[in-house]
Amino acid sequence: MKKTTLYSLWMALGFVTISAFLSCQHAPNATNSSTENIDSLKKIAMDLVAANDTISSNLKKFDELDFDVFSNQKWDRLKESHAPDIKVFWPDGHMAQGIDVHIEDLKKLFVYAPDTRIKEHPIKFGSGNYTLATGVFEGTFTKPMPVGNGKFIQPTGKAFKMPMATIGIWENGVMKEEHLFWDNQTYAKQIGLQ
Repeated sequence: MKKTTLYSLWMALGFVTISAFLSCQHAPNATNSSTENIDSLKKIAMDLVAANDTISSNLKKFDELDFDVFSNQKWDRLKESHAPDIKVFWPDGHMAQGIDVHIEDLKKLFVYAPDTRIKEHPIKFGSGNYTLATGVFEGTFTKPMPVGNGKFIQPTGKAFKMPMATIGIWENGVMKEEHLFWDNQTYAKQIGLQ
């Protein structure tokens, strides 16, 4: 068992033991009721442990997503963390639905900054089917940036490095919604567009 799982189980069982002791103190002749209470508390404890394990698994999967899949453009592996019909909400306000649309949006980030990456999550936690991870989004504007109608902004050679955050809503081991946050004005300034 993982260390966090053992700790969660230990805490939950401690809660069960204390609760069982207190229920026996108040109703010493009610052994059936005490047994039912203990069984109920054991179930609650095991459910808490399972929920913690799910959150831990989702956060580990998210680390792999950013540090390897995204940073190394392994788009065929995105399905390991994203539902086929995922809804992705971007910092500029647009929403993309479907994993193929999301992959095309992600690819656009690498056209003008091929070294784009996220290699750390300073803060990460979860609750229920939600996870939140902050990251450090970085790269360098070294290739022409397409702006439409066959026009390009020439590279400035400037690097960007800024905080970002992702909130994921998970179902059956994959995200069904992903909410991305970073400051687009800071991004534009750092790469020399403002």
